[in-house]
Amino acid sequence: MNMSKASLTKNPSEVAAMFDRVAAKYDITNDVLAFGLTHSWRRATAQAVSAKKGELVLDLAAGTGTSSIAFSKSGATVIPCDFSLGMLKEGRKRSPQLSFSAGDALSLPFADQTFDAVTISFGIRNVNNVEKALKEMFRVTKPRGRLVVCEFSSPTFEPIRKIYMEYLMKALPAIAKKTSSNPDAYVYLADSIRAWPNQKDFATQISNSNWNNVKWKNLTGGIVALHRAEKSK
Repeated sequence: MNMSKASLTKNPSEVAAMFDRVAAKYDITNDVLAFGLTHSWRRATAQAVSAKKGELVLDLAAGTGTSSIAFSKSGATVIPCDFSLGMLKEGRKRSPQLSFSAGDALSLPFADQTFDAVTISFGIRNVNNVEKALKEMFRVTKPRGRLVVCEFSSPTFEPIRKIYMEYLMKALPAIAKKTSSNPDAYVYLADSIRAWPNQKDFATQISNSNWNNVKWKNLTGGIVALHRAEKSK
């Protein structure tokens, strides 16, 4: 399947329903598909967010809350937020100590200047309007607050890039059929990764959405990138 960026645009309810169907096995499927690298990516994201005791952190596209646990260990208060009710239900069963919240990244249910940090991992490429989502994150972040986005990106070494793209198109859907409760969703996810902008282009999108001091760090040779930014006064 070779989708254009336009054809990847989905109705939010359709995307939410897709994630509802994969919620039960979502984390274990991701670990298998990423060869266990999800753990190191989560650690790197937690280090980039650098949550501190007394801070309030918004973890968007939090799913079952796996990413949120690392932030809460620092003593910060974390709000895991997702628009998939199925993911939230699964998360509440696994981590009842977390304050899960339903919310759409394009219209966040939080007041202006609420959070010290906002982070989103492997979720921003699934929103209909990336610029609007980035501006919503800006709105709910306090002055001097920070943004951290962890997302699949473009491998920097050409031979690795070719192997990676071949894996996304063929191996990933095949493995998902054996491990996922909804393997068709991973065909869509593979195409959404292929359609996502490279590190520099996404950094430009962040800058164009009012954020300052935008930087990025490649993980696993650029298969994943951490983008960081700050909100000025």
